[in-house]
Parts: sequence; structure tokens; C-alpha cells
Amino acid sequence: MDAMDYRGPNRVRVARKPVPTIQHPQDAIVRVTRSCICGSDIHLYHGLVPDTRVGSTFGHEFCGVVEEVGAEVENLKPGDHVIVPFNIACGQCHFCQQGLFGNCHESNPMATAVGGIFGYSHTAGGHQGGQAQYARVPYADVGPVKIPDWMDLDDAVLLTDVVPTGYQAAEMAGIQKGDTVVIFGAGPIGIMAARSAWLFGAGRVIVVDHLDYRLEFVARFGPAEVYNFKEIDDMAVFMKRQTDGLGADVCIDAVGCEATGSALHTLLGIHLKLESGSALALHWAINSVKKGGVVSIVGVYGPTGNMIPVGNIVNKGLTIRANQASVKRHLPRLIEHVREGRIRPRELITHRFELRDISDAYRIFAGRLDNIIKPVLLPNG
Repeated sequence: MDAMDYRGPNRVRVARKPVPTIQHPQDAIVRVTRSCICGSDIHLYHGLVPDTRVGSTFGHEFCGVVEEVGAEVENLKPGDHVIVPFNIACGQCHFCQQGLFGNCHESNPMATAVGGIFGYSHTAGGHQGGQAQYARVPYADVGPVKIPDWMDLDDAVLLTDVVPTGYQAAEMAGIQKGDTVVIFGAGPIGIMAARSAWLFGAGRVIVVDHLDYRLEFVARFGPAEVYNFKEIDDMAVFMKRQTDGLGADVCIDAVGCEATGSALHTLLGIHLKLESGSALALHWAINSVKKGGVVSIVGVYGPTGNMIPVGNIVNKGLTIRANQASVKRHLPRLIEHVREGRIRPRELITHRFELRDISDAYRIFAGRLDNIIKPVLLPNG
């Protein structure tokens, strides 16, 4: 089969690889019909996530048709078209039983924090991803969800990560009716967090980024007030001026380790790798939220340390909520939101690529070229 192949920082290509096979009786083999490139993949592409190995196939956002199932799979059969959550979860461990599917204790032998993730570094288990014509799906009775007949496949593939992660960012924030919510980052996750904030009762939604085309998009899709941080001297002071001197009720970090805007953080975290990427957006969130407020973190950081203003967190009495989205837990509610038209995920898709054009797809998305918001891959045409 054809599959994306990582060759080192800023180098990807299409390679011929063996079609995956059943390795465990709870496996399924899925023929991929839609796959996406995520901002998290760009962290891998740039070499910022430890233990990302040459030869890996990325891709944690995909849906497809079940081709084969293991002997113990009961809920799926060949021919089922399924949403495949990016979390790999056993469904039986202590954490899965709490609905923390992103922290499964069995699916990732490489770490005790995050559970297994398709197509990510070996710190997330080293599972091969869905930017390929076929993918092996472990614990097939737990994660995959059959796509309703009425659902567009473009909506379905975005329910594997983008929509649930943006939704959980708003959920973790504990938004109260009328709250002012500030979101740092106008990529697909930040855009969906803005949309979701209204579903939880926000009274005002503000999004900060530095790319005007993304700000224009989220201003419509959110909708949201938008600000370009290049035009702001001091983020915390600016946000307090926007909120009667108090600060936002909630701040969401939807950027992660490649935040731009600080020469110091870029030098230490991206070029020298002395911290786990640039944590500037997290600094802004901590300093812009009000005393007693909530900071929700869905931006991706590696497992090494960051320079974080812990004293500000303590002295302001902040609540910090963070995690990988537990996709399976959110899917029933999100499918309802899509059916009722409250969320139209496919509107985020701006570009489509065949798998053979994977190098161009990564170059365009990583470079934020051609007003790209969300790219979708069609691995089987």
C-alpha cells in the first residue's frame, strides 16, 4: 500500500509499505477513506516531539471502511464505515472506566501519562497512523463508531480529533453563562473551541492569532472578536483593558509548543530545544485570565520541562485543566450537534490532497500558505 513516510525533520514522502494485518483478536483493518493533517503532525514534522522515528507513518485523524476484523471483535463487521478516534483505548482499565480514554493505561507501553495515539511519536506508543491506504485499529470494539447514514464523510473525519478537542477545551474550562472566553490560536482547534464556547453559554468569545486570514475565518465561524497579537504590546494588560480591569473568566491555550511572538521562547524551545517548545501562549493564558479563573490547555507540548510562571498560577488562585480529548466520550453529543446543524465541521476544510501529494500538503500546511485552514487527504482516491 501507499503510506506517508517520515524521513526526518521537514522531510516526508509517499512510500510503499506492507498492508497491515490482524495482530490481535481485537484488531480491525480499515481501508482509509478520509485522513487529515493536524497541527500536532506539524510539531512532529518539525522535529519538536521526542522519539519521532524515521519510517513512521503519521495520521491520527481518519475514518474508513472495515475490511477485516479479529476473532474477538463483536461490534464491527466488514463493510462498516467508521469514525476512528485518535485515542487508542482498551475500554477496561481504571482510566477508561472513568471516561479518560486519552489516558488509557494499556494502549501505550512507552509512557504512563498519555494513552496510545495513532501515528504519533513513540512516546504515544509508536502506533502507525492513518495517512495511508490502510490502518490497523487495536481494540476495535472500543474506539470506532459507525458513521450515521445521513452524515457527510467530511464531517465524520473531523469528529476524530478537531471537533472533540475544541469541544473538550471549552468543557474543561467550566464556562458559566455569560463568561468571557479568550482563546489563543486560530487554527482548527482554536476555531472549534470558539464555536464550542457558545454551546456552553459564553457571553463573549475572543480569539488571538497573528495570521489575518485565520482571524477572518474564526470571526465568521465562531463567531468571535479577533485580535492580531502583533498589534498588541502587552497581552495581559490588553486583555484586562478589554474586561473592566479583571481579566478573562477563561483562557484556552489552543497553540502548544510552536507559539510565535517571543524571540526568547523561540530560541530556547524551538531552536535550542532547552524547553519543550515555545510556551508563550500558555504564559499569555495564565497572565490574561482573572484571579480565580480557569486556564484550559489542549495545545500539544512534549514531555520535557517548560518555563511556566507557577507563582502566578498560585498567587492568582487559578484552576488549570488539561488533557488529550477523550473522543469516544464526546461522540454521542457531537453527532447530535452535527445532526441539528449547531456545528458544521466540514466548513473548516479548505484543501484536499491525494496521498501522492503528501510532501506538498505538509509544506503548504506547515507554511500556512494559500490561506489553508484544514487539509484533508484522500488516500484511496
